[in-house]
Amino acid sequence: MKFKIFIIGIILIITASSCCIGTNNLKNNQSNTTINESTNQSLPTAKYEASGYCPYVVDGDTIDVNGVGRIRFVGVNTPERGQPGYQEAKDFVKSMCLGKTVYLDIDDAKHYDKYGRVLAVVYVDNINLNAELLKRGYAEVMYIPPSEFNPYSWT
Repeated sequence: MKFKIFIIGIILIITASSCCIGTNNLKNNQSNTTINESTNQSLPTAKYEASGYCPYVVDGDTIDVNGVGRIRFVGVNTPERGQPGYQEAKDFVKSMCLGKTVYLDIDDAKHYDKYGRVLAVVYVDNINLNAELLKRGYAEVMYIPPSEFNPYSWT
């Protein structure tokens, strides 16, 4: 009888502790900010649907993200190869994304562009990189409806 009580006690302890697994990532619904307590770092304040490691920067408005694919920064356009400002925009995106985890708010109105790239707002270290490209003068607004995002509000 004591053995059965002991086993039931162990089961209760395991059950009670299992409900707490995953509480290192707490979600504050009021500000929509996620805090990873193990590293004490803030994650993006916007909602995001995907995240992954960035192993490659194509240019100033296109990156690759492991597990997601090729990402096109929605709402912005940076200079193409050979145009003035190309290298500066690419270098900025490299400094922000390459070798880091990026967070993606994928455009709900239009998920992909005509080349099959995922359209998204890209966040790194809680910074909206699409908006930052505009603010720093590395990009121009390129609004192509339909889009859930208004890039004019980022300037």
